Parts: sequence; C-alpha cells; structure tokens
Amino acid sequence: MKLDSAIVEALSLDPSKTTVASHGGSGFSTTAKITTTLNGEERKFFMKTGKGKDAEIMFEGEHHSLNAIHTSVPTLCPASFAHGPLSDTPGGAFLVTDFLDLKSRSSAPSSGQSLATKLAKLHTTPAPTPQGYSKPVFGFPVTTCCGDTAQPNTYKENWAEFYAENRLKAILKKSERTNGQDADLSSLVDKTANTIVPRLLSSSHLNNGKGITPVVVHGDLWSGNASRGTLSSNKTATGIEEVVFDPSSCYAHNEYELGIMKMFGGFGGRFLEEYHALCPKTEPIGEYEDRVALYELYHHLNHHAIFGGGYRSGAVEIMRRLWRKYGDGG
Repeated sequence: MKLDSAIVEALSLDPSKTTVASHGGSGFSTTAKITTTLNGEERKFFMKTGKGKDAEIMFEGEHHSLNAIHTSVPTLCPASFAHGPLSDTPGGAFLVTDFLDLKSRSSAPSSGQSLATKLAKLHTTPAPTPQGYSKPVFGFPVTTCCGDTAQPNTYKENWAEFYAENRLKAILKKSERTNGQDADLSSLVDKTANTIVPRLLSSSHLNNGKGITPVVVHGDLWSGNASRGTLSSNKTATGIEEVVFDPSSCYAHNEYELGIMKMFGGFGGRFLEEYHALCPKTEPIGEYEDRVALYELYHHLNHHAIFGGGYRSGAVEIMRRLWRKYGDGG
C-alpha cells in the first residue's frame, strides 16, 4: 500500500522509513496502520481514507472531536494529527490519528482510570468559549457525523433550542429524504421538539433555573465505540487504558451522552453509579429518566434515517410516552 504524498507532507515522514498495512475495518472508510521512524524513534499512526465530500466532512468532524476530548482527558482517546484531501487520489480524503492498539476487555485489565471516571472528568470540564462569544455555548466548530449523518452544529446559547433544531428537526429532514414523507412521524417530532423539549430542557427549568454548562460529549458512545488499549505516543498513559473512538462530538448537556448508552445497553450495572457519584444528575432528578429517553430518541430517529425498518417504532414509542406525560399541559 502506497502512502499518499499529502499524508507524507502532513506528518513530515520519510517514505524510505515508513510502511503502511491494512488494519481493522470501518463501514465508512478504508483503514490502515502507518509505521515509521521520527527523530530516531519508532512511531505508529492510524489512517482512514475515503472518497468524496462526505468523507472530507466526516474526517474533519472526527479530527476536531478527538482533539476536543483529548484536550480534556488525554488518556481517553487518540489524538488526531492531520486531515484533509489526498494529493495522489483525486476526490479522496484522509484522517491520521495516534495508533490505538486495542485489547480484549476480557483478557486485558485496565491499568488506568475507569471509563466512568474519565467520562465524568470530560463531562465536568466546561467546553471552550468559541471566538465571538463571552462564555461557552452549545454546538461545535465544525459539522460532525453520527454514522453517516452530517450533524449541523451551529452555535446556540440555549440548549433546548439546539437539541430541538440541530438534532430532532434536522434528523427528521434526513429521514424524509431517505424514507419519504411520513406525516405521523413528522407530527410527533414537531410536537416533541416544540413542546416536550422546552418543557424538559429549558434553561429556566434545569438545575432550579441555573441552567447547564456546555461540556464536550463523545456523541456516539456505545459499547462498539469503546474498548481497552494502548495509545502508542501518549506519554501520560499508564499502559492499557479505557479508551473511546469514532466520536461525533459537540458542546452539549452531559446527559445527552447517555441516550445512546440506554438504547444499546450501556456499560454494565455499576457504570452509571460510579459516573453519577462524580457527575451528579441534573435537577430535577425526578425527570432524569425522561430526559435520557428524550436523548435516546435522537438515535432511534438517526438509525431510522440511515437504516429504515424497525427503528421508527422505538422513536414513536418514546415520543408518545413523553407526550402522554408532558404534552397538553402535562
């Protein structure tokens, strides 16, 4: 496998001291391991390549997502070093990150902090303040992709508005493009976005009117995007670490992270207990389960938009249940 000259230039590699081999797999890209010598030391990188504008958008989002997480918790994910268009393959794009040597959970006990502890640290660290703003806001500097769904992350100071507009209404539009018009689903999403979201997520309601502080979230954190492994160039790692990958980040309510965990079973019974001991549930605690269900809803809608089929029923069930409880003056 020949290394594209754009990657050679981005990483300042010597092709005579560099090898590339296919490694792992991805549903949206081709993946490989780069082994080289830099400043007299062996270095390993992980490379993704793809075709078209969609790949460029996906890799840019992943690059910024990984580095946003890595800045707050360096041992939680690989750092990303470069992304952009390929030079030798017209229309191609690439992403290069630190190499993550994944291990089986059953055979490789972690020598570092638990995943719950690391995630709690990420979620108790305020998001950076974007240029032009005086405080952290909700959104992200670039578009990110959850699966192959490009997520609009335009900044908003109001979390309920961001979740309603940039997630629920945005994913409904994609669903209509891929699955066709669906009047019943559209009506439910509109009612949820316009009534249930402000009822449960408004700044005047959360934390006794104090609102929430935006934090960096992974955005697609289920068991398939977390494991244990060693980070090849991370000097702060202690050995085998709890790690995450393939993020689609934004600056969000920390509990947004929990929606896809609930959808796909989470990380075991004690995970949330340990996590919430360090990152307490948002007030009102009595609505915690309903907020998590509201965040789970987005992922049912996203899977329906991507794959169709039975994910629609899961979305409809959540919306109808929340409407019975909080709609019509509930």
